[in-house]
Parts: sequence; structure tokens; C-alpha cells
Amino acid sequence: MAEIDTLLGQIMPAVEAAAGAYGVGVLTRAEDEAAGATVRLGQRLLARILHRGPDSAPVEATVTSLADAGADQDILDLRRAELRIALRDALRDSPSLADELSVLLPERPAVQASGERGVAVAGNNSGIISTGDGAHNTLRQ
Repeated sequence: MAEIDTLLGQIMPAVEAAAGAYGVGVLTRAEDEAAGATVRLGQRLLARILHRGPDSAPVEATVTSLADAGADQDILDLRRAELRIALRDALRDSPSLADELSVLLPERPAVQASGERGVAVAGNNSGIISTGDGAHNTLRQ
């Protein structure tokens, strides 16, 4: 399950960008040169997911719901969660799909920490990273 969650973390931004950029048309629109790299990646990922046959219907339905969600942040969050669940189910039900999608993703740079108490962050960090004896951190929001 951890591998599926990692793959979902890589897939979701691109799929969301494609749905946001093209709405329902993302399901049938040909690759557009004016689209950004993330949107094009989302289109390729969706094309691979949706061309599996009738079992792709839940993913298609959630992409359509996300595309039609409008600007209401609560609805967008709900639709994103529904899409993530549909993608997770599709990946769990078809291990070969996970392999196919992984091939489409760009290589991620290796992250390596060195030195005593070294810290490495892959991607973004939105919290405190603290090392050391007796460290005390306070986060006020």
C-alpha cells in the first residue's frame, strides 16, 4: 500500500492540473502544445488509466466531477479526495497499471543526507526540521 500511496502522490498533481485546465474535455482532448508539462503529463496518465476498459469508469466519473466542481474550495477538496480514492482502487486492482504509470513519470533526483544528524527532504517541506540535543521548537499559526 505504501508504494501505491507514493505513486498517488506523484500522479495526483498532474491529473488535477489536467482536469483543471481542460475540464471534462481532458478525457478526450488531444495533447495541446500550449499546455504546460504538468498538464501534458496528466493527460498521458489519464489516457493510460482510462483506456483500460469499463473498469476505468469510476476514475472517469471522478475526473468529470473534479472538472465541474467550480471554485468552492470545500467541493474541490472533496472531489480531489474522491479522485484519489478512485485512482488508489484502480492501482490496487491492477498492479501492472502502477508499473505503466511509473514509466511515464519523470525521474526524481536522488536525495541524500550526510553528516551527523543530516536531514534530506525530497520535494517540499512545510514544517519544522530540527536536529540536536534538547532542541525546542515552537510553531505559531
